[in-house]
Amino acid sequence: MSHRNIYSIAIAAIALGGNLLAHQHESHGSDWPLWGGSPSRNMVSEAENLPAEVNPGKRAAGSEDIDMSTTENVLWVAKLGSQAYGNVTVAGGRVYAGTNNESPRDAKQVGDRGVLMVFNEKTGAFEWQLLIPKLGAGKVSDWEYVGLCSSPAIDGDFVYIVTNRGEAMCLDANGLANGNDGPFQDEAKYMSANGEPVELTDQHADIIWVFDMREELGVFPHNVSSCSPLVVDDLLYVSTSNGVDWSHNNIPAPFSPALVAIDKKTGELLGEEASQVSERVLHASWSSPAYGEINGTPRIIWGGGDGFCYGFDPKPVVGPDGYEILKEVWRYDCNPPEYRAKEGKPIKYATYPGPSEVISTVVVHENRAYASIGQDPEHGDGVGMLSAIDASGEGDLTGKAIWTYKDMGRTVSTPSIYNGMIFVAEYDGDIHCLDLETGKVNWVHATDSRIWGSTMVADGKVYLPNEDGQVVVLAATKEKKELATIEFYTPIYSSPVVANDVLYVATQTHLYALKKGGNE
Repeated sequence: MSHRNIYSIAIAAIALGGNLLAHQHESHGSDWPLWGGSPSRNMVSEAENLPAEVNPGKRAAGSEDIDMSTTENVLWVAKLGSQAYGNVTVAGGRVYAGTNNESPRDAKQVGDRGVLMVFNEKTGAFEWQLLIPKLGAGKVSDWEYVGLCSSPAIDGDFVYIVTNRGEAMCLDANGLANGNDGPFQDEAKYMSANGEPVELTDQHADIIWVFDMREELGVFPHNVSSCSPLVVDDLLYVSTSNGVDWSHNNIPAPFSPALVAIDKKTGELLGEEASQVSERVLHASWSSPAYGEINGTPRIIWGGGDGFCYGFDPKPVVGPDGYEILKEVWRYDCNPPEYRAKEGKPIKYATYPGPSEVISTVVVHENRAYASIGQDPEHGDGVGMLSAIDASGEGDLTGKAIWTYKDMGRTVSTPSIYNGMIFVAEYDGDIHCLDLETGKVNWVHATDSRIWGSTMVADGKVYLPNEDGQVVVLAATKEKKELATIEFYTPIYSSPVVANDVLYVATQTHLYALKKGGNE
């Protein structure tokens, strides 16, 4: 199976400290507790002294482990499965990564699973894992060997993910090492793929609660469930990955929600979008929600599988039909009219000139939302657009663009905003640096390889991974300057992140913690 074929797929909490994630700003040499580092989802850190020159080392003889004596500026390396699409998060002294079970940590539990692996932040030592059996639906809803695509959100001592089974889940950050807590007590049965209970140890996950979105909401995840949860106060927001079926022409669950709010303490459904996103979905609603205070007013900002960007009131209210909804404040079509129709006739989806959904995460910054469109890379290249949207939308259900940029193709990459610039990569391999205020181009750099990951700006550098296993390092300046290209040799489909002045890069098979002088 080709890596492009596998993508369809890739894309693509009882909590202490309830306001932790909602009110954390960009990372300042601190943890990276959720996708994007903060609820605004801006891929920027103020970390310092990060390496640009790295030697990832060679494999030890007869082993898949890396010989640390052959590395440079590598703090530690941990073996993942054979595929890793889930983006790394770091909090509370632990590093969390989504992968598959092709390098099983429990010798008695083998075979295809989604896996959340958890490592010690300082040493890379394996601490515990969550094993997630496959749905058995194959490529339709849980593509083989893709593993766990969700990037966990860490809130105090609790971990929130969306599993490959379409479940929102809360876990104890300590695993079972401090006992089996919470109302869920059947971990041994849940993690079993063959019906025989798993022999639980301190190296297994402690599940607090599970909300099965397929069962409770009737959603039909397309290819895979892929969302990185967002915690705001006592609410957990997740998209459902609801989409089309194998034919790509039928929507099995057009009336099921694409975005929901769940009580992080109990796993109870508290609200759902009622904007009919699923009725218009082009492929699947895979994007992750963001949060920001717009002119002092809290907003959930989210890109839908219908190609629109939405602003919602975070607090659920009773809707006209008598159930709790997320009130839509505004929406903005991220596709210009000429992508939707030509001469009055709709342009077919998955064609080069046609419309796209929002797969990348919308970034919220200073009363604006920055949203870009793209498709499953299996669909190939096509027209794209980045929009800077007025996120206030008060009293007006139609969002308005401040500027748009059409000189880029489809993207699944989340942008980074730094020092008056916005950096965004497109699937065909180019990275664009634009003026944040006007959208005018500062420069474009070709990496000559497909890009699925996102830009990470830290220490005055832009780190960008590609399918050839490279991390391209550029200066985060208005003048283009190439600093280095780090060769990892194994494809990279996730995004680099920074926590506590360490750069993390997850290739398809290994997780690297990079630090100057790290192997000395």
